[in-house]
Amino acid sequence: MNAHDDKPLAGARVATRLPAQDLDRARRFYSERLGLEPVDERPGGLLYRSGGGEFVLFASSGASPGTFTQMAFEVDDLDGVVAELKRRGVVFEEVDLPGFHTVNGIAEIDGNYPTKGARGERGAWFRDSEGNLLGLGEPVT
Repeated sequence: MNAHDDKPLAGARVATRLPAQDLDRARRFYSERLGLEPVDERPGGLLYRSGGGEFVLFASSGASPGTFTQMAFEVDDLDGVVAELKRRGVVFEEVDLPGFHTVNGIAEIDGNYPTKGARGERGAWFRDSEGNLLGLGEPVT
């Protein structure tokens, strides 16, 4: 990095870290429910890659409050992915708030980021075995 660089993280890769109080339980959940296997591991950590990103499940005595989306997967067929994950035993959150609600676990969201070239997004949320809130999103063009 150049000492005069005013955007030191602009070229960095983003890598999510998710706490797991029971790493073996989390590994089973991600394998059996989500169909994901770690590509690497070290004591106290499992590294996963999905698409162009990566995330780590790490052994932790702490836990996320699960009150916000900690990580999301962007998919091309939200209905198909939700149906398959439900078949595998994943339970999706149901939300009913003014201006925001889910139907069969899926919310229709107005608006999207202009650079995504979409007019909206469809989303769904579920918790992993450790209480981490994970999301699925599909841009609507």
